[in-house]
Amino acid sequence: MKNSFKFFLTLALLVVIHIQGIAQNVQLHYDFGRALYDENATRPELTTTVEMFRPDKWGSTFFFVDMDYADNEVKSAYWEIARELKFWEAPVSLHVEYNGGLNYIKDAYLAGATYGWNAKDFSKGWTFTPMYKYISDNEDPHNFQLTATWYLHMLDGKLSFTGFADFWREKHMDGAGNSHNYTFIAEPQLWLNFNRFKWADKDFNLSVGTEVEVSNNFALFDGCYVIPTLAVKWEF
Repeated sequence: MKNSFKFFLTLALLVVIHIQGIAQNVQLHYDFGRALYDENATRPELTTTVEMFRPDKWGSTFFFVDMDYADNEVKSAYWEIARELKFWEAPVSLHVEYNGGLNYIKDAYLAGATYGWNAKDFSKGWTFTPMYKYISDNEDPHNFQLTATWYLHMLDGKLSFTGFADFWREKHMDGAGNSHNYTFIAEPQLWLNFNRFKWADKDFNLSVGTEVEVSNNFALFDGCYVIPTLAVKWEF
């Protein structure tokens, strides 16, 4: 496991370095889970996220890499990469995706179709994607997932409300040994964008804000949790 962890961490760092010039943003989150829930005493307090979204004439590519930090070391890592294939006018695209990470996270392969809508000025939009989900090394690997994403830029772009919600089927055990079949997680984010203010340079791409992780039977947790973060973000 130690060698696997070093390999994954090295790979993730190489990916970040390689795409640094085209990554859309890097985020740093301070997690309040330890303070809100006693059973989360070992929950990492800091998370970094690197996101990239790149459209092209055949669709778009999106990925993110999360790393959790505690006790002066990386405790866990996770990444997703998704490809939308669309070279026609209809608002529907084909979708393929991979999810993977360390510790309790199993490799997952997803395929489906995305229906999306954007305002003409791209001030707001949303997508909805139903998918078949194959989870490696699961006693019942054939599952489904429903994913929704959204963005809303308000006050001439000074304030942005973004996020996603996932609901999927996966037989798994929580940290107390209870069995679960379904999982829900949503992570809405609210950002204040400094470069949209008249007093700031347009290239000062710093944002401050928050993310709220709303989950039910997610990972090793039993039941519903609502965990906010305090965050900063730099867009490239």
